[in-house]
Amino acid sequence: MTQPTVHELRAADGLSIAVTTAGAAWMSCQVPVQGQPREVLLGYARAADYLTQPGYLGAIVGRYANRIAQSGFELDGQTHALLPNEGPHQLHGGPAGFHRQVWQVVSEAPDRLVLSHTSPDGDQGFPGELKVRAAYELLPRLTVRLTLEATTSAPTLCNLSSHAYFNLDGDAQDIRAHRLHIPASHYLPVRPDLIPTGEQAAVAGTPFDFREPRRIGDALQALQATDAQPRSHDHCWLAGSAQLVSSDGALCLTLDSAQPGLQFYAGEFLPRTPDRQGRPYPAHAGLALEPQALPDSPHHPEWPQPGAVLRPGQVYRHHLTYRFNAAPSA
Repeated sequence: MTQPTVHELRAADGLSIAVTTAGAAWMSCQVPVQGQPREVLLGYARAADYLTQPGYLGAIVGRYANRIAQSGFELDGQTHALLPNEGPHQLHGGPAGFHRQVWQVVSEAPDRLVLSHTSPDGDQGFPGELKVRAAYELLPRLTVRLTLEATTSAPTLCNLSSHAYFNLDGDAQDIRAHRLHIPASHYLPVRPDLIPTGEQAAVAGTPFDFREPRRIGDALQALQATDAQPRSHDHCWLAGSAQLVSSDGALCLTLDSAQPGLQFYAGEFLPRTPDRQGRPYPAHAGLALEPQALPDSPHHPEWPQPGAVLRPGQVYRHHLTYRFNAAPSA
């Protein structure tokens, strides 16, 4: 296997990121705060660690971000069996999904990196050869734009996202004092195995209501006081954007995407994942915000949101824009 490489991008405003060809993963993001660089991403010390990691840190996940129940789906009258990697279900594209692949460098500039990967027909059970590109770009005003594109040789599923974990405090200890805003009136309840029930439930009056900025720890405490399973946030909201403010109020992140769903995972099981020094991350050391098609959408044709089917001649294109503000009004 080709050894993964690391590539650094720097902007004139002081923003810098590092990306590895291992899983096309976003390894580092340093934002200037009060004149000092602040590391806001969880990550590993070595690029090779991203190919064996248990937590998808920073990786591009696909072909299908999130879960597909019972590792199978029907498309155009044909049933496709997928490789499971979370009990009977498939998560983030399977055991050898895009997060386990060494991507190729297409082009590189001081402020832009383009990577590519070709997923062969039948990869992890998915039909069609899928050609994928991921472009990381630094834009003015402390902005990172990630563009994901794909084409296919046969009808297939395509739902790509970034699985970056953020801690805006920079100490990677705990995100429960962060304030989160998700402008969504509905979310997807899940079963104990995290597969959506099919309901699109209102957030009003629940621990899933982030329509006004809310301290994450308060929402978690409210959720743990209920009978819901699981008692942590690992759900999809019907929104493509979010805003996050550090506990010290010194840094704000605004994430924009045109996707119909946003998975928010509060990092409860991060103790399984080592940090840059090889020590286990504590629970809630970081959080993931993943814009995407709705999880398990192939099994819910009744949902009004668009599914994740890609056909020959079409181009899948997903823009994720991360804007940092070191002096947020929030």
